[in-house]
Amino acid sequence: MRFSKMQACGNDFVIVEERELTAGEDREELARRLCDRHYGIGGDGLLILRKGTPAKMDMEIYNADGSRAEICGNGVRCAGKYAWDHGWTKEKQFQIESDGGLKTAERLTPEGKAAVIRVDMGIPWFEIRTSDENATVWSLASAGIRLPVKIVNGWRVICVSMGNPHAVVLLRQKDEWPVLTAGPLLEKAEEFPDGTNAEFVKVLDRKRISMRVWERGVGETLACGSGACAAAAVCMQKGLTDDEITVTLLGGELKVYRQPSTGRYFLTGQAVTVFEGVT
Repeated sequence: MRFSKMQACGNDFVIVEERELTAGEDREELARRLCDRHYGIGGDGLLILRKGTPAKMDMEIYNADGSRAEICGNGVRCAGKYAWDHGWTKEKQFQIESDGGLKTAERLTPEGKAAVIRVDMGIPWFEIRTSDENATVWSLASAGIRLPVKIVNGWRVICVSMGNPHAVVLLRQKDEWPVLTAGPLLEKAEEFPDGTNAEFVKVLDRKRISMRVWERGVGETLACGSGACAAAAVCMQKGLTDDEITVTLLGGELKVYRQPSTGRYFLTGQAVTVFEGVT
């Protein structure tokens, strides 16, 4: 099986073309085996790519524990780089479809292999599916809304969907990072029947926030693209930051931009091929 190991802001993935898989192969078990950092290639997730038209491709996303994920902002950028570098498309923009819907990837590198990639992550929703059947779904398009806050295991969280679930916790700059203790509690809280990613955020100024993330099915990772957008959405909607900010994570920096006219969020950052091989 041929594979590529790629990373975006330290969020790393094993990428395999679907044609490399055997018929009926257990993809959840494959993800667990390949992503194992001691006995496998190592990664936060497995991306299985299927070539489509020159303007579109399909991607399946599996977390390191084998669970299926809906969308992954950093994974979309890595998948886009793979497609451009392997000649799947010559278009400057093309669409990548996953369980979280269509996302448009755009290469910003003018020549050579794709390096800096921007993804249209769509419009966030300020709610995710919870155990409360009467939960209200708030759209970012509703200007001036008061963001719904839930108390989950003692933590005040703002729920955001970027096509996948996020629970955002706003911290003060002087606060300690509670990611290793609070992250697992939020991920598996009974309020979130689908589980959730948990973002812990500090606003540094109007153009910068700092964030650490506990990813559903993985644990703490160096970065999370959809999580960066979820955190930015909370900060922007609350008026704490401008519409274009830098998100500092353990793995580096990502740029998030909210388009005022549409409310759509755009995620920009590098994607890097670490190595390729056969297993």
